Amino acid sequence: MEITQKMIPATNRISDIESLVHNHFEYMIMLQIHISQLTYVVDFVHRHKKKILLHADLIQGLKADEAGAQYLCQDIKPDGLISTHAQVITTAKKRGLLAVQRIFLIDSHSLETSYRVIQSAHPDYIEVLPGIMPSVIRDVCTQTKLPVFAGGFLHTTTDVKAALAAGASSVTTSDKTLWSLQREL
Repeated sequence: MEITQKMIPATNRISDIESLVHNHFEYMIMLQIHISQLTYVVDFVHRHKKKILLHADLIQGLKADEAGAQYLCQDIKPDGLISTHAQVITTAKKRGLLAVQRIFLIDSHSLETSYRVIQSAHPDYIEVLPGIMPSVIRDVCTQTKLPVFAGGFLHTTTDVKAALAAGASSVTTSDKTLWSLQREL
């Protein structure tokens, strides 16, 4: 499953999802959500012929482990999962869902650790946070040979364009003012 969308909106609000399905976005990301709302959100998005990625680590009432990932894959059936946990990524891949390994980079040690996790989990995509580090995005693209999402601390058009120019295939953001850039990218 290849995502060609350059801007992927991410939100904590169901009302945003309800609006986004009427927009030009094929993919969207649900960040924080309560476990009781999952079925509604995923079914709603699918009824509108759109795709949704769930951030497995941020689902209230669900542990981000293999059992939680199996529940999401078998019962909720989103189009993909995002997680910092390799076992969630591995389970999503086994179940045919898009698997996005989220990595938080604070220093070179965290980058090296992330490379080891990526090698063991074999995600489809990597989400690099913060996404305002073009040289690091370039390095992750080169080292992993995987498509990279850039997310976090992207506040301007310049930030978005720099991340994409550095090799990110897409930008993920909860900043609604940037969502309209999709048409320009």
